[in-house]
Amino acid sequence: MPNHYILIVFDSCRYDSFIRANPKTIRKLGRVERRWSYASWTAPSHYNLLMGLMPHRSPRRVFASEYYKRDFFKFSERLGIEGIEFKNLVPHLYLPIFLRDKLGYRTHALVSLPVLNQKTILNQGFDTYKLMEKHNDMRAMLRELRFDDDRPSFYLLNVGETHYPYALPDEPPDQWPRLSGVHGVFKHLDDHVVGGKLVSKKQPFFDQKTLRELRHRQIEAVRYLDGVVEELFDLVPRNTYITITSDHGELFGEDGYFGHGPIQHEKVFEVFFVEGKLR
Repeated sequence: MPNHYILIVFDSCRYDSFIRANPKTIRKLGRVERRWSYASWTAPSHYNLLMGLMPHRSPRRVFASEYYKRDFFKFSERLGIEGIEFKNLVPHLYLPIFLRDKLGYRTHALVSLPVLNQKTILNQGFDTYKLMEKHNDMRAMLRELRFDDDRPSFYLLNVGETHYPYALPDEPPDQWPRLSGVHGVFKHLDDHVVGGKLVSKKQPFFDQKTLRELRHRQIEAVRYLDGVVEELFDLVPRNTYITITSDHGELFGEDGYFGHGPIQHEKVFEVFFVEGKLR
């Protein structure tokens, strides 16, 4: 039977945050790579991932068509089926539809971020698609997983603990950091409407202490998730292939930016990537 396949996305997780966290369990899958996202924001990045376009290596002296050709060959290993090529996904060019309609997979998505909710265009080719009640509880996703002996499953897990405010499930919301204008914006959202008139109120950028604390929260979130992934490893069948990556990075004050989105910066596109099959 083909492999069960799980694609796990640590939302907004920076490559160097992952490396600093040094998660022991996740590394059991294979070598951690530094790769690059096709997009700097959650929704378009997940669209690319669901096209089967994993974060890329940014190779030199290679035609894009040749890179994609070699990259899609990797799905033969992920799915345990020989001969998977880019042309197999035509005409939809969408992995869930290909897996469900052509290979007989049961397809499921469990997402944490509302921008990926079940009414978006991303919900194509899935048998089930669920926006979780909490944005930061990967462990709750594990309780939703089901695997059949007679039919392979594909799961997309969009994990929110590494997304701002980098909060763990048991942390009370009143203790989360509260910052206005974050994610994908230069921190100069200083305009306010007062009495029907638009006025400008200048506010300083976040101080370095706050930014260091926020990055530390993301690192600690990765360390926490390493324990949840260990529970996942105990749960999945032996013939399960797992990819763990990020949809994009995050900025913590570098060059005057915070967050991600409409920002052209290396740290927004730089992501970690690790995958493999448990032995």
